[in-house]
Amino acid sequence: MLTFFTTAKPFAGHSRIIQRNALKSWTLVHPDAEVILFGDDEGSAEAAKELGIRHEPHTEKNAAGLNRVDYMFAQAQAIARHELLCYSNCDIIFTQDFRAALERVFTSHKEFLMVGRRWDTEITGARNFANPDWQKQIRSFAVLTGNQRTPDWIDYFVFSRGLFADLPPFAVGRVFWDNWMVWKALEMKKPVVDASRAVVAVHQNHDYGHHPLGKHGIWRGEDAGASYTLAGGWNHLRTIADATHMLCADGLKPNSARHWAATRRYLRQAGRIALYRIAQPIWFSLLDITRPIRIALGLRSPALRRFRGKV
Repeated sequence: MLTFFTTAKPFAGHSRIIQRNALKSWTLVHPDAEVILFGDDEGSAEAAKELGIRHEPHTEKNAAGLNRVDYMFAQAQAIARHELLCYSNCDIIFTQDFRAALERVFTSHKEFLMVGRRWDTEITGARNFANPDWQKQIRSFAVLTGNQRTPDWIDYFVFSRGLFADLPPFAVGRVFWDNWMVWKALEMKKPVVDASRAVVAVHQNHDYGHHPLGKHGIWRGEDAGASYTLAGGWNHLRTIADATHMLCADGLKPNSARHWAATRRYLRQAGRIALYRIAQPIWFSLLDITRPIRIALGLRSPALRRFRGKV
């Protein structure tokens, strides 16, 4: 049916709980589901053994010591038992709606990429998977108390074997590579399916203590800049809103709204260009031209700040 693959943080504290929740849920998606856990982080071997999943301790790492996306995707496609694969972040819980969605997509396309928006949900304890109602309960809890993220956030990729080859050496857990993956599938003219309406992908909220600068470091640190460069810039980044199809209750439908997503993207980029390449240079040129007059009139920045402090 399907091979899941992922890598994890150390299995300690809250991360241990949510990662075990996620991995266990994947094993229950289908009786023949395969799960591959890459990496030799603390507790990985023990968790894999207890959950009965495959453990591949070796990963290729970048200069910063982060696991590389390209290695995992290549290795997973080489060793997977199944022709369909799913990379997911190791904090996502899937239920039977995921399986049903995948089966519906696979009946229409043999080569495709399926993605979907996640539901951010506060989960602090281990789930009771022995409870026959656990799937209904977790979906209801996510929809009633959680928050569905915007199309920019992409946490899982379901694809046919061979679709992704020769990926750039992106780092797992950093930004932009997920957006690049959607662009790549579109560039290859493959169907990209948005399953957000059919799949409640439960993201278990967590902190960003694994990065020395926290959440800001993930989004604004050197790793983010490196990912942006590897992706080839903004024109090689897409979101779930750019999907060619949407999975609805009555089947796959063309996503006509994706053209609006492209329009908004180009307008945002035009705004950035206007700001940084036109408005700012003009503003600083005017400051240079008027500096002698402002100095003569006592309108320098320190004087203005003192004046504002008196009024």
